[in-house]
Amino acid sequence: MNALPILVTLALTSLVPVLPSPSTVRETPRHVAESLLEADRVFARTASTTDMLSALDAMFASDVVMPLPRNGFARGKPAVLAALREMPGIAAAKASWTPIRAGISADATHGFTFGYLTVHTQDGSRVDRKYMAYWVREAGVWRVLAYKQGRAPGPPSAMNVMAPALPAAIVRTRPDSSRARALRHELMHAEDSFALEAQRIGVGNAFAARGAGDAVNMGGSASARFIVGASAIATHVAQGNMAASDVVWGADTAFVASSGDLGITFGVIREKKPAAGSDPAAGYPFFTIWRRAGPKAPWRYVAE
Repeated sequence: MNALPILVTLALTSLVPVLPSPSTVRETPRHVAESLLEADRVFARTASTTDMLSALDAMFASDVVMPLPRNGFARGKPAVLAALREMPGIAAAKASWTPIRAGISADATHGFTFGYLTVHTQDGSRVDRKYMAYWVREAGVWRVLAYKQGRAPGPPSAMNVMAPALPAAIVRTRPDSSRARALRHELMHAEDSFALEAQRIGVGNAFAARGAGDAVNMGGSASARFIVGASAIATHVAQGNMAASDVVWGADTAFVASSGDLGITFGVIREKKPAAGSDPAAGYPFFTIWRRAGPKAPWRYVAE
C-alpha cells in the first residue's frame, strides 16, 4: 500500500485552522469568515505543491456532493474524487486557487467561498476555471459539503475581492432535529416557489426578483469572471428574453444552518421541450446557496 496519500491527508489536516466551538467562545462574524477563507487558502497552497486531488481529498467532507453535467450528482468523497479524476489531465495535476469571497451563518457552522482556480497539468498546459464551495464546520474544522467547478476562457482581468457576507452577530447553535427538518423544508419551498414564479413571469424576471443584490453566478464557460448582482444574473440567464420560461426545476433536498439564515438546495433543471433524441429525464444538476437577514426575512439566492 502506498502510504503517501495518507501522509499527505494527515499533513493537510494538521494545517487547517481549528477554532473552538462558538458555544464556548465569543467569536465575531468577521473572525469566523476569516477562518473560513484561511482554511480555503491552506488547501490552495497545498494543491500547488503536492497535487490537486490530494488537497481536495483532505478538503472534502465524507458526504460531499458535486453536480455532474447531464449526469446527476456524485455523492460521497470517493465518487466525487473519481469524477474529478476522469477530467482530462487532472489526475496528477497541480492547482492553485484564490477565494474572492466568504459568507457564514450566524451559528458559525455553515459557510461558502468561491473564486478562481488554475490547473497546471503534467504536460505544462494551463486550464483556467472557477469554483464554488459550501462548507460545514464541526469540532472547529471546516470541510466542504458541496463543490463545483466551471471552465473559464482565460484568467480574469482582475480578482476583485468582495466583502464577506456576515450575520449581525454570532449565536449559539441549536441542535434540534425537528427544527432542522422544518428549516430544510422551508428552504426547499423557497426554491420551489422561485421555480414556480419563473413559470409565471419568466426565468429572467424571477432571477431578478429572488436574488440578493450581491449574488453571484458562475457565468458559464464563455465568462472569465463571476457575474455579480441579481440584475446582471437575470440578463445572463434570460438570454435576451426576460419573460421566457423554457425550463423547470425544483429542490430535491437542502441543508440549512441551525440559525436559519444560510443554506443550500440541490435539484435538477430540465428543459420543457428537450431536443429530439435526447433523454427527457436528463437535466442539469445544480445547487443554490441561499441567505437571509434573519429567521423572518425572505430567502434570497446569494451564489449559484
